[in-house]
Amino acid sequence: MIEFLNVILMTPPEGGKSSQAQFYIMMIMIFVVFYFFMIRPQMKRQKELKSFRESLKKGDRIVTTGGIYGKINNISENIITVDVGNNVLIKVDKSAVLKDPSDIEQQQK
Repeated sequence: MIEFLNVILMTPPEGGKSSQAQFYIMMIMIFVVFYFFMIRPQMKRQKELKSFRESLKKGDRIVTTGGIYGKINNISENIITVDVGNNVLIKVDKSAVLKDPSDIEQQQK
């Protein structure tokens, strides 16, 4: 019964060696959980976004971080000229491009 209460209250059992080992095991388990559920998926999303931005070409439809929908008119090193309709051209930074609208339409279905 006392060991059950120790586990619930997270108090170390009598003796110092086993409690240190349990502490290190718990810390390693917490790191593993954080890596697989938070860090790894975020790195995967960043990699996909980077490859998408590098594959952009003239005529592609895009959505910017500000919510502007448009079609790429011209691409330079870091600046994209976007046609937002009625021959209105705006310049946006390449890092402001999130995805193409077809991705959004597929997610809504």
